[in-house]
Formats: sequence, C-alpha cells, structure tokens
Amino acid sequence: METVRQCVIVTGMSGAGKTTTLKVLEDQGFFAIDNIPPTLLPQLFHLLSDHRAAVQKGIAATIDIRSERLLDDFVSVLSLLKGYTSNVRVLFLNASDEVLLSRFEQTRRRHPLGDNLSIREGIHKERLLLTPILEGANVVIDTSLMDPQQYRRRLLNEFSDASGVGVSLLLTSFGFKYGVPQDCNYVFDVRFIPNPFYVAELKPLSGKDEPVKKYLESFAETREFMDACVRFLDFIVPRYLDTGKAQLHVAVGCTGGRHRSVAFAEWFFERYEGTAGGIALNHRDVARVQVF
Repeated sequence: METVRQCVIVTGMSGAGKTTTLKVLEDQGFFAIDNIPPTLLPQLFHLLSDHRAAVQKGIAATIDIRSERLLDDFVSVLSLLKGYTSNVRVLFLNASDEVLLSRFEQTRRRHPLGDNLSIREGIHKERLLLTPILEGANVVIDTSLMDPQQYRRRLLNEFSDASGVGVSLLLTSFGFKYGVPQDCNYVFDVRFIPNPFYVAELKPLSGKDEPVKKYLESFAETREFMDACVRFLDFIVPRYLDTGKAQLHVAVGCTGGRHRSVAFAEWFFERYEGTAGGIALNHRDVARVQVF
C-alpha cells in the first residue's frame, strides 16, 4: 500500500478564493475535495492510499466556516495527518473586509454564517472564528489586490514544485498607491530613491530594463540601501525559516510599483537565486497604467 504524497488544507475567509484555489490545484493533478469536515480527513488518507492522483501528487481539501462546529477539531486532526505524511500544509486565504464585501455584493451571495447577520457582520464574526487557524497556517495569501492570473502564478509558485515543497523566499514588488500586500512579512520602502518616472526616456520603461537600473545605480543611496537590505536579509532569512515557517515573503514598494521597486526586487532575486527551498519573484503592479 502506497501513501498519499502530501496534503494541502485550503481554508480562510469566505470570498477570498478557496473555490478558485481548489480548481487550480486540481488542474495540477491534486485529488481535490471541497468542504470536507476536518474529522474525516484522516479516514480519507486510508481510502486514497491506492488512488493515483493522491499518491503521485497529493490531496487538496477545502475547509470553511460551513464546518464551524468542527473547527475545534482542526488542531488535533492536523496532528493525526502528520502521522500519515510529513508534508501537511495549511493554506489560509485572506482579503480585506472591503474587498470581501464587494465580492459578496457582486455575486449577490449571502454570508455562510446565516441570515441573521449582515454581510459585514458575517465577515467580522468569521475573521474572529478563524484567527487561531490563521496564526497556525503555513502559508497565508492575501488575494485583495490580485487578478486571477497573478493569483494563479502565486499559487503555482507555492505548490507546483515537483518535490511538493513550495518556495521558501517570495519577493514581491508593488506600488504603495495600490496598497501594501497584506500577507508579506517585511516591507522595504524605496520611495526615497529618485524616481525614473520623471525622466522622459525612462518613463515608458520598467525596473526590469537596464537603463532604469543604471539610472538608479548612479545614486549612492541606492547602493547603500541595497547593501543594508542584503545584510538584513542574510541575517533574517535562515533564522525565520528555522522557526518552521514554510515561507518568508518580502515586499519592495515604490509609488507606482513600476520602476524602483521592480529594480530592487530584481536585484534581490539575483542575490538570493538558489536559496534552499526555492525563490519566486512577483511584480504585482508593473503592468498597471501609471497616472500621476
């Protein structure tokens, strides 16, 4: 009898993207199950021990607030699952209250906590109920500002590795005018560096382009800040991952997320490429139309 390769438990806020996540993982070969009670997960491992998809790729299962009375069993069930496979990860999907409210209104859905609460009240109650699971999650992704393509790339960076282990260092460039990524661990603000946006020949380019990088490198503060950041990351990355966390998410922000933050994220990627566990790079706002 073979064993299930891995288990990804997808949970989080209603409206944050659990259904989309399950479809993406199913497309990647996972055996996918929607809204299973936590107490049934260990039994599922036995039932699927000879299932090709589960053995070769793994199980992906969503658990949400519809299982509210069973959430208390979550921690004990998680311990049982780790007895079957060492690769059990909890993915928590999050989003801001305003984004969740907008998504519910667009789909005209009621909040799953019931008819006696407004959508906003349901979101607030659900967030409180899920706080213990959020604090213990291996991977947290905030989908508030991601379009479907960006989210799919982020998810595949995390879970499509053939080894079944996602990237350990995720780098994201972003624009402060569009909001800070809510699931990052550290943010570097590079808005104090002169902005290539105001140089006519550099404005249509991005931080991926050499002329922009050379312009930024001409300033002493760019080199000094880069050196300081590298010293910090050299210290914190291995120590953070040694605590058992699956991933460190570092974000670099400038005003619009097109020039300075992109260049710095590219430089960090070059510096840490080859990091144990893997590294991924995401330029969240580089394609947005820049209007000042």
